[in-house]
Amino acid sequence: MGTALIILLVLGFFILMSSFFTVKQQSSVIIERFGKFHSVRNSGLQLKIPVVDRLAGRVNLKIQQLDVIIETKTKDNVFIKMKVSVQFKVIQEKVYDAFYKLEYPHDQITAYVFDVVRAEVPKLKLDDVFERKDDIAIAVKRELNEAMTTYGYDIINTLVTDIDPDIQVKNAMNRINAADREKTAAEFEAESSRIRIVAKAKAEAESKRLQGQGIADQRREIARGLVESVEVLNNVGINSQEASALIVVTQHYDTLQAIGADANSNLILLPNSPQAGSDMLNNMVASFTASNQVGEMMKKNNKKVVKPKPIQPQSGYEDDILPETEQ
Repeated sequence: MGTALIILLVLGFFILMSSFFTVKQQSSVIIERFGKFHSVRNSGLQLKIPVVDRLAGRVNLKIQQLDVIIETKTKDNVFIKMKVSVQFKVIQEKVYDAFYKLEYPHDQITAYVFDVVRAEVPKLKLDDVFERKDDIAIAVKRELNEAMTTYGYDIINTLVTDIDPDIQVKNAMNRINAADREKTAAEFEAESSRIRIVAKAKAEAESKRLQGQGIADQRREIARGLVESVEVLNNVGINSQEASALIVVTQHYDTLQAIGADANSNLILLPNSPQAGSDMLNNMVASFTASNQVGEMMKKNNKKVVKPKPIQPQSGYEDDILPETEQ
C-alpha cells in the first residue's frame, strides 16, 4: 500500500503541475478542449484542465516584417527587381481568425504584393518608377489592408526599399547622367568665359576712356605750362619766337634723357651730335625771323592802292566808233 500511495502522489503532483503554464508578453495561446477551440490566453500564469485541455499553438503579437522580391517590367520594357518590405502584426482581438483562417500568412501576403506590384509597375516608365515608388507602396498597403484585415492581420506599413534594373540599363542611365552633367558643366564654363570677356572689354573701355581723359588733361596742362613759360621769357626780353624755340629744344633734351634712363630701351637715334641742339635752335630762330619778315612785307603790299591806266584808242578805231555814236 505504501508504494502504491507514493506512486499516486507523484502522479498527482505531475498532473497538478501540468495544469499550470505561462504565456510570454506580446503573445497569445490557443486552448483547445477535446480538439475544439476553447479560449485564448494572454500573457501571465494560466491554468488548464490536464488531459482535457491542450495548447493548440502560440500566436506572436509583435510587429513582423516580410521582405518580398518581385521581378517585373516597366512600360518601356525594362525588367527590374523590386524589394517590398511589409510590416504587419496580428490584431489581438482577432487571434482566433489569424490562427484558424490562414495556414501560411506569409505566402498569402507575398501573393498580394506580387499581384499589386505587377499591376502597377507596367503602367509606369523606368524613371517614373523611381519617382513614384511611394505611390506603389501605398497601393500595396491599401490592397493588403483590405484583404488581410479579414484574417486578423493589420498591415502597419509597406516600403519599396530597392529598385534594381538590369546592369546594362543602369550603365546606360549612368552614361546619360554623366553626359547631361558634362553638358551642364560646359554651359556654365561658356557662361563664365562670356562674363570674363565682357568684364575684360568693359575694363579695357574704361581704361581707354580714363587714359584718353588723362592724355587730354596732360596736354591741357602742357599748353598752360607753355603759355606761362612764354610769358616768363617775354618778361626777361626774349621774344615769342626765341622762347618757342628754347622750349622745343628743352623738350628735345628731356625726351633724350627719358629714353636714356630706361635700361631696357633698344631705341637708337641717328645721327646725333653735340651741335645738333644748337643747329636746331639756330634754324628755328632763322625760320621764325624769315616768316616774320614775309608777314610784314605782305601787310605793306596789301596797303598800297594800284590805279589802272586809261586805254588809248588806236588809230582808225575811234573813227569807226564815232559815226556809230552820232547815228
